[in-house]
Amino acid sequence: VQLQASGGGLVQAGGSLRLSCAASGRTASNNAMGWFRRAPGKEREFVASINWRAGNAYYSDSVKGRFVISKDNAKNTLYLQMNSMTPEDTAVYYCAVALGSVARSTSESYRYWGQGAQVTVSS
Repeated sequence: VQLQASGGGLVQAGGSLRLSCAASGRTASNNAMGWFRRAPGKEREFVASINWRAGNAYYSDSVKGRFVISKDNAKNTLYLQMNSMTPEDTAVYYCAVALGSVARSTSESYRYWGQGAQVTVSS
């Protein structure tokens, strides 16, 4: 499975960005997917995840109510709509495919990882 993330960039505080993650190769169509991020000087943290078929979504407390994770099964693409962004959202964002069908928040639960997309929020 290959994952290609896109859509990162620079945005002002209060603005929005949408990340995309296209899956190719031996796609795991029954597996959950998620987004993680790593801010400068910090460890990688969970952002959001979604069960691939049921569509149930889960969010970290820091992004709940501002970010929306979604998927397009026909395009094998995962999205992350980020709204009301703050400088604390500045990080490299990674998409990942989980080991199973249930969405998880721990990075150990994910098998395949994308290369990361830089998101920078200016104050």
